[in-house]
Amino acid sequence: MFDDALVQQLAAELQQSQQTRTQVEHFSKRHPGMSVEDGYRIGRAWVELEKAAGKKVIGHKIGLTSRAMQISSQIDEPDYGTLLDNMLYTAQAGEVLEIPVKNFIAPRVEVELAFVLKAPLAGPNVTVDDVLAATDHITPAIEIIDARIEQFDRHTKVMRKVYDTISDNAANAGIVIGAGDPAFRADPHTTNRPWCGAILRQNGAVEETGLAAGVQGDPAIGIAWLANKLAPWGETLQAGEIVLAGSFTRPVAAKAGDLFEADYGPLGCLKFKFV
Repeated sequence: MFDDALVQQLAAELQQSQQTRTQVEHFSKRHPGMSVEDGYRIGRAWVELEKAAGKKVIGHKIGLTSRAMQISSQIDEPDYGTLLDNMLYTAQAGEVLEIPVKNFIAPRVEVELAFVLKAPLAGPNVTVDDVLAATDHITPAIEIIDARIEQFDRHTKVMRKVYDTISDNAANAGIVIGAGDPAFRADPHTTNRPWCGAILRQNGAVEETGLAAGVQGDPAIGIAWLANKLAPWGETLQAGEIVLAGSFTRPVAAKAGDLFEADYGPLGCLKFKFV
């Protein structure tokens, strides 16, 4: 296990990477004994640095929710990170939201559903029924993932390990959700959550399609898992928080000038452009 000094050092590297938009080399390569717990400790220390700089926690994200992603990452469960207020981008129905590409290093777009809570969820025995009772509404959401730690080693081209991704706030860097239009809000009880689907277009071309069933069969399962996973750390999901349930499409790379449309059918369409 890393000592506290090393955890703080690596968290400071992440903060500098965030500020300068310059990637750092794999932590797992420089410290071969790194573990999943070390990754979460570094990620938490980075969040504390961001909070000390004035950022506020607005929720959480769940990643690696598909079986294929878990196998490729050599992990047998999802991972998770923290959403901060500077990561939030709000889209209005019928309008194109502009997102500054300078806020990211190597942004990629993923299609998800988000649960907006009206009551806290505290593990260790949270169930899907508890999640539905605590959810105010479900809404379409785009996660913008990024890589403060380089995805592929600059020398060997080896892909980073899951420990690196976890320490890098589970690769989270942004979230796009809809506002204003009631169509963006779905009832968690009456909505057929696994059959919620989306078409992701990039510059007019369909890049990805998917169903929320790809997120562990039901995205609500991940919310319960997260509440229980946070319990040993003395943490809970709070009322008012946004929780990203996990992507049901592959990540699509974005660059300046790219226009995205995430069409969720009856749940609305998120339109945004990187500028």
